[in-house]
Amino acid sequence: MLTVHHLETSRSQRVLWLLEELGVPYELKVYPRDKATRLAPPELKKIHPLGKSPVITDGDEVIAESAAIIEYLVETYGAQAGGELAHLQPERGTPAHRQCRFWMHYAEGSLMNWLVMKLVFMTIPTQPMPFFVKPIAKALCGKVQGKLIDPNVNTALDFMEQHLATHRWFAGDHLSMADFQMSFAVEAALSRASHARDCPRLQAYQQRMQARPAYQRGIAKGGPVVMGA
Repeated sequence: MLTVHHLETSRSQRVLWLLEELGVPYELKVYPRDKATRLAPPELKKIHPLGKSPVITDGDEVIAESAAIIEYLVETYGAQAGGELAHLQPERGTPAHRQCRFWMHYAEGSLMNWLVMKLVFMTIPTQPMPFFVKPIAKALCGKVQGKLIDPNVNTALDFMEQHLATHRWFAGDHLSMADFQMSFAVEAALSRASHARDCPRLQAYQQRMQARPAYQRGIAKGGPVVMGA
């Protein structure tokens, strides 16, 4: 039996969405975050040394990292998928394959770095600290966001918005692995960036994704997508 080791409010939600689309039976094991640190519990290290989520176990296989998990699931269980799922792994050498490969890497290799930084610098001023430090922390974090983080996040939003002007899904006309990998990043970007209101195509993409019954089943089982790091 395939098991998803799912940390609450984490990026592993996209793995649940893919499994629901594929109709693959799986067991869901949910791990609560530490209430003080919001980190994963030590029990996850018993599954994989990094102690992170998502992680799946499938027989003797233990697989970590979202992109590696998505590729494994599509290669192992998606070969017979038809209909809308027939292009989860686009044919090699095609424009769709090149787009899929790019977005699979871009999600965590570039985009999430800035979104995690955005979350960190938004959160720092809300943490307990001496009253005289708080205005300094708030000003410093605001400056870092304004000068460094926000310009990079806004560039990413504009880039995705322009891409979606000519692509229904990230690899083209069909749902692919890239959409599952990008799903968390899209939701994080739209929730954290003030520039998101100027991205109607990206918002429409999110609505298409969230309207899918498999996505909704994943949310029902794994809980909401909260934009944690």
